[in-house]
Amino acid sequence: MKNTVPAGSLRPARSTTVPVGDLRVTADQYDRTRPFLLLHGGGGVATMRGFAALLAERTHSRVIVPTHPGFGGTERPAGLSTTRDLATAYVAMLDELDLDDVTVIGNSFGGWVAAEMALLDSPRVSGAVIVNGIGIEVDGHPTTDVRGLAPSELAKLSFHDPAKAPRPPAGGASGPGPDLAALASYSGPTMSDPTLIKRLAALELPVHVIWGESDGIVSPEYGRAYADAIPMSAYTVLPRSGHMPQVETPEELLGALTDLGN
Repeated sequence: MKNTVPAGSLRPARSTTVPVGDLRVTADQYDRTRPFLLLHGGGGVATMRGFAALLAERTHSRVIVPTHPGFGGTERPAGLSTTRDLATAYVAMLDELDLDDVTVIGNSFGGWVAAEMALLDSPRVSGAVIVNGIGIEVDGHPTTDVRGLAPSELAKLSFHDPAKAPRPPAGGASGPGPDLAALASYSGPTMSDPTLIKRLAALELPVHVIWGESDGIVSPEYGRAYADAIPMSAYTVLPRSGHMPQVETPEELLGALTDLGN
């Protein structure tokens, strides 16, 4: 990705002015810490936490994993009503945290948010990774409507090996599951924006589109269309993986990211 270096290497120096009492000292900063923003899909933040820990440990990076407002019982302000609104809020968050050279990685709905963030042309975002994203409309390859599906049916569509789908905890309590109401509040009933695929042509950031070949929610052909719509894109298909590679095949997903220097 632009302005990034392999894990373990030093990032380019940044010159800053630091107030020290009455002095203002200009200093160059060299930093191994590379920031990633990980955006979850309809399954909630639990689907990203394990991969976030793996990414941070293996690449010695700073990894930020927000819960989308409205998911998991969190508050969603009335003015936060679209995917673009959410993308704008996350860019503002990067401003507040004063982060630069951020790679945004989004899965499913989070991939759509990552694409919208890239389109905002923030100087703080240096690249994006869309992992089995939704949001575009592709003739002949519709997004599967998952409303009303039983957990077992959803697992068959979402995983190459449904046995790897998260199980409810012992004791019969409900485990983490898709928050379809929160998802619909941003994405609408079709989980897409008919303008998105054309708007992607304006992207000037490098984008890596990664797809599980066994995805029954959005097919690899849909993923190929996503990549083809972006001028500076790479497309990688992960074997033996479904809609959530970060859950099912996290090592393979990490390998795909590091192979291209994401």
